[in-house]
Amino acid sequence: MENNYTPGKHLLVDLYQANHLSDKRVIEKALLEAADACHAKVLQKHFHSFGAEQGITGMLLLAESHISIHTWPESHFAAVDIFMCGNCDPALAIAPIREHLCPKSIEVREFDRGTSLYISSPTDGAI
Repeated sequence: MENNYTPGKHLLVDLYQANHLSDKRVIEKALLEAADACHAKVLQKHFHSFGAEQGITGMLLLAESHISIHTWPESHFAAVDIFMCGNCDPALAIAPIREHLCPKSIEVREFDRGTSLYISSPTDGAI
């Protein structure tokens, strides 16, 4: 029996040779515009800079789930996690992120969440 219901789509987005990875204002603007592009409702936001020319970690808590980012400016790399449920399309978040961070390349992996019929319990030993 197949489960056709998918509560959400989860994108893992790797940005290579990206810019502005230590600029908290640019990163925050990129993620806020990404949420807006998906018509997602931002509930909370938090961004932390590890210091001048250091990385940033940030998160938007959405009614539809979340968008998060971790940056490594010394490697020109950023990892973005976009999970959305409901009618939001997380793929729409990529364009604003690309526009602000200007990566030379992007790798996107997409996962449908909640499609398995098997649910493990903590006592059955399944992982």
